[in-house]
Amino acid sequence: MELETLSKKLVKAFLKNKLIKPIPTKISKNITKANEFRKLCESKIRKEVIGFKAGGTAFPVLKKLKEKEPFYASVYKHNFLRSGKKVKINNYTLGMELEVCYLIKKEFFYSNKKISKKNIHKYISYIAPCIEIVGYRQRKKGIKYLGDLSSDFGANMKFLIGAKKKYKKIKIGNLKTNINNKKYNININGNTKTVYINPLNSLRFVLIKLKKDKVNLNKDFYVFTGSTVGIIPLKFKGLYTGRIEKLGSVKAVIS
Repeated sequence: MELETLSKKLVKAFLKNKLIKPIPTKISKNITKANEFRKLCESKIRKEVIGFKAGGTAFPVLKKLKEKEPFYASVYKHNFLRSGKKVKINNYTLGMELEVCYLIKKEFFYSNKKISKKNIHKYISYIAPCIEIVGYRQRKKGIKYLGDLSSDFGANMKFLIGAKKKYKKIKIGNLKTNINNKKYNININGNTKTVYINPLNSLRFVLIKLKKDKVNLNKDFYVFTGSTVGIIPLKFKGLYTGRIEKLGSVKAVIS
């Protein structure tokens, strides 16, 4: 089946919240082809983009999947919720992540300067904790290739964002994180250093890729940097609370 037809099927599944049979492995096993397919799918979406996510930002995951770097994908407004909202999952939901997200000033798009570890701070206006629900719009389970995630809209189902804090420099690279569901005695600890050693490295990765791909939203936008706790399977429903040291908390009700 040609890419054009495949992309239309996946886009329809994305827009209608439906499931399709898995796309061919020849697309997902090669990260370059997977990223190209994702961009083809994204080009057919007319819904508002509010930012971008980084995926595959844990070095052990990259090593296991034999990849050299993460990927990025667009995040759409209709998949962006306030803390505490309900999220319905299905059998092909992979799980939950807890992340650091940044709100980036639109001035980033008009700067010709190379994004460095020193100047990156001037583009950030706010910082917040967020929960991501990840999964497929395909009837498949597990992660064999990084392209499995990238090719299916970055595997993003929903993002839920906690209270934003005005950005100031903090040592973001070694903060304790935690997700819990008290009813079912689930308590998972993590650390921001899981995210490409430092979430700012992940942010920089995404911003550099946006420049390279000549992306311009002409507005402030979010960057979601990757999970501090890996992917937590959602075997139980109910209220989950994520906390990131110094940043605060974010909640999701899984149904």
